[in-house]
Amino acid sequence: MAHVFLATDPAEIAAALTARFAGADLFERVALTAATVDKPIVFTTSLGLEDQAITHAIFTQELDVDVATLDTGRLFPETYELWAETERRYGRRIRSFSPDGAKLEALVARQGIDGFRASLEARRACCAVRKVAPLTRALAGASGWITGLRAEQSPERALLDFAVVDPTYGIVKVNPLYDWTRDRLTDFVRAHDIPYNPLHDRGFLSIGCAPCTRAVAPGEPERAGRWWWEQDNRKECGLHRSALGSAEARPSPVPV
Repeated sequence: MAHVFLATDPAEIAAALTARFAGADLFERVALTAATVDKPIVFTTSLGLEDQAITHAIFTQELDVDVATLDTGRLFPETYELWAETERRYGRRIRSFSPDGAKLEALVARQGIDGFRASLEARRACCAVRKVAPLTRALAGASGWITGLRAEQSPERALLDFAVVDPTYGIVKVNPLYDWTRDRLTDFVRAHDIPYNPLHDRGFLSIGCAPCTRAVAPGEPERAGRWWWEQDNRKECGLHRSALGSAEARPSPVPV
């Protein structure tokens, strides 16, 4: 199924992948991405449930996709333990991108170690240093970017698609789990015995930095535990915010 598509325009490639993803499983979608998009292709993992499923599909098929993570320095101990367990399980390294030391020191000197709680602007400044700048380095020179975004995660994410052109980096951004429900994702992880973060079993549906993440109560949206002290309901750190903000409205997919 995974055959080469000869177009080079990112918009044409994104449209072709979106059309071909219908009816394909996760393994096929990721393999199709690797065969269609020029190299290098980068998959950025936060080691959440979605990302562990995609990592499994990449590593078990030995695809030519770079797997990278953003080590903010404030992750949960469980996340670091899962990182090590995942590398042992698949015999592959997950490349780490950390904040610039001088910029991080300047940030902490300016706002304090937990100064991100002072305002939305302060929190976004922290995310910019700890996440957005390292992402820019991770994607440098890449033609494709694979993410674990799902439509069900938030109304804003439902405005995306299986594949789009990221407006910030101008590359093909592929969301192979876009139409998956959390139940389907959980079933997949269990069926394939994929290692996952034990925090998920304790109500942490979306896991980021430790001081910025809490468990969610029954009935709360998946991302309600991220930056829960903020009034802004668009729970984004800046990695995907520009893409979401410029996405044209389209009908939400029917979760499968």
